[in-house]
Amino acid sequence: MSAKEVDTSGGRKAVIIHVPFRLRKGFQKIQERLVRELEKKFSGKHVVIVAHRKIMKPPKSGYSLARSRSRSLTAVHEALLSDVCYPTEIVGKRTRFAGDGSKVLKAFLDPKEKNSTEGKLETFSAVYRDLTGKDVHFEYPIQES
Repeated sequence: MSAKEVDTSGGRKAVIIHVPFRLRKGFQKIQERLVRELEKKFSGKHVVIVAHRKIMKPPKSGYSLARSRSRSLTAVHEALLSDVCYPTEIVGKRTRFAGDGSKVLKAFLDPKEKNSTEGKLETFSAVYRDLTGKDVHFEYPIQES
C-alpha cells in the first residue's frame, strides 16, 4: 500500500491510496466508511482509493496470448476511471475531439449518487489526470421529464 498527495483545482488537496489488486474487493466493501473516516482524519482533503494495476508492453512477435487484456494500457486506464469514482457507477462515456487535436473524455455518473459526489467531481478529474495524464470531465446526464 502507498499514498500520494495531489493538488486539485480550488487549492484543495486529495490523497490517493494505492491498494494491492488482490485486496481491491475487500477494500471496496468498506470503502464508504473508510473514506469517510480518513477524510475526517485528513481535514479538508478528499480521499480516493485505487487498485495498483500493472501495464505490460504489447507482444512484438509470437502469439498474442502473452498479454491478457486486463494488462493492456486501455484496460488499465478504464479500470482506473471506475476505481477513482467508486462507489458511483459510470453510466456513459463520450470522447470529445477538439479542433486542435486534443481529446477530452466525458464520463457521466449515476444521477442517484449526485448529492454524495457532486463536491468531488474536480477531485476525480485531478486524480485521474495525475494517474494517467489524460483529461476527463465528470458530469451527470440530463434528466428528461
